[in-house]
Amino acid sequence: MSNLSQGCQGCRDGNPLPFDFTVAFHPIIDAHTHDVWGYEALVRGLQGQGAAHILSQVDDTTRYKFDQAARVKAIELAGQIFPKDGTRLSINFMPNAVYEPAACIRASLAAAARVRFAPERIMFEFTEDERMDDTAHIERIIAEYKRIGFLTAIDDFGSGYAGLNLLANFQPDLIKIDMDIIRNIDTSPARQAIVAAIGHIARTLGITIIAEGIETRAEFEILRAAGIRLFQGFYFAKPGIETLPKVPFLAGPPLEEAAQA
Repeated sequence: MSNLSQGCQGCRDGNPLPFDFTVAFHPIIDAHTHDVWGYEALVRGLQGQGAAHILSQVDDTTRYKFDQAARVKAIELAGQIFPKDGTRLSINFMPNAVYEPAACIRASLAAAARVRFAPERIMFEFTEDERMDDTAHIERIIAEYKRIGFLTAIDDFGSGYAGLNLLANFQPDLIKIDMDIIRNIDTSPARQAIVAAIGHIARTLGITIIAEGIETRAEFEILRAAGIRLFQGFYFAKPGIETLPKVPFLAGPPLEEAAQA
């Protein structure tokens, strides 16, 4: 049976997933304005177990259905608890679980319509940790998502299989620099040089950078000095399960005002 046929059957067989899950939301901070730019949706167990606990239960028979269910649950929860403004929802997806872009996105669009969540507020992240043997298929996915109005992003940039080839072939709206490159960047000239090079490429291509995995003030400050504006990490807040966590960082003045004080 072809992957497309397996995907269709997996989404339509009517059988529920053999496990349940929920979603946590992790803020992405705009350091210039001291606003929440968006939230990343992260799958969690019903007792708060991490994503690995859920993903370990996904196999070839449930991959398609799980991918659909995770998107729908994230959108429906966001529609209930997000502020009624332009705050974005970032959703991780498995490129190898999308058998036909236009067909596989229908459930997500229907969920967004039900809760009145504009597609332009949704960003789909795909990780370069997942091997992408069929690059033409990935290109079709991104083209379809952009046509609809979704933002697209490469997650964990710098950690996986494809590296710069993804930027050359797909040119997403955003890239998220992998936390292994971020870690202790304040004391690593090599990491600083790598981030500076990524920043130059991103600016040339018109791609926005998110620095993820920020854990210390020192990491944040040196990345902000490098021209990065969007940040995510435990330094700002931990994910909130079915809720939007408080972000103490936002209680301070915008950086432009602080610099003038």
